[in-house]
Amino acid sequence: MPKVYLDPSVDETSEYISGGNEEYYMNLIVDAMVPFLNTAGIQFTRNNPGDTLNDILDQSNAGNYDLHFSLRSTPAPAVQQGPIIYYNPLSPNGQNAAYDTARNLWSIYPIPSLVAMVPNSTLSQIALTKAPTVLVDLVNRANPEDTQWLKDNIYRIGRMLALSLTEYFNIPIDVRREPFM
Repeated sequence: MPKVYLDPSVDETSEYISGGNEEYYMNLIVDAMVPFLNTAGIQFTRNNPGDTLNDILDQSNAGNYDLHFSLRSTPAPAVQQGPIIYYNPLSPNGQNAAYDTARNLWSIYPIPSLVAMVPNSTLSQIALTKAPTVLVDLVNRANPEDTQWLKDNIYRIGRMLALSLTEYFNIPIDVRREPFM
């Protein structure tokens, strides 16, 4: 059974232009993912909102995880839009998981061409975790269209991110059906 370390942001100081903060929304998305992961039989550990980055890295590295899956939002100028999926270019598994994630976000993001995959080996979650890592900046928190899309599609985003994990682990699941609760 695959094991994932779920790492929704613990940053409650990063405010969204339309209200709320990064920690709140990334945790709502993970909440939406959980029933699908349970139905698929994917075991997971989830960070705690009070954890520091060092706590998260230590917890991830202390476990025997097949993937570290991190959710954030980008603090870019308001003109930038779209999800950015970061992965380690030296990790074929991380790149495969990033591609599955990007492909599923392409299917639901209003402007699919703005969904980007970016190799990166310097972000802490990517550089300092043992498991292959995908870090997803779902939206630009300074862009009103991005933040509204996120707020209007929390469940749908969670569903598609869970589908990304089931595809990565080659677990057949029909995400059009409601999961077992």
